[in-house]
Amino acid sequence: MTARITVCRGCCCGTERKHPDVDHDRQLDLLRARLATVKVADCLDACEVSNVVVVQPSPAARAAGAKPVWVGSILDDASLHGVADWVDAGGPGVAAPPPAIADLIVATPK
Repeated sequence: MTARITVCRGCCCGTERKHPDVDHDRQLDLLRARLATVKVADCLDACEVSNVVVVQPSPAARAAGAKPVWVGSILDDASLHGVADWVDAGGPGVAAPPPAIADLIVATPK
């Protein structure tokens, strides 16, 4: 099993109200076209970095100590494809995040 992602789409992430210039449905369609597992959460409680995606490590990487990584402000195609590229490369614990998202990684909310 490979890494998988959870996309926040409820309270403010993924809404026109907060990000009117982003086609949120298209983002989900693109992610689902590229990745086997895309879960949608109502709220991940990270509104300050909204349009957040959590990249979960594969089970093998998690067993080796890898943790989920939160990537905020996924607001354009470059960052969206960066997330998918990272998952394709193995995700946390297997591959380094690509440059398109390396600066978008945020601390895990408490």
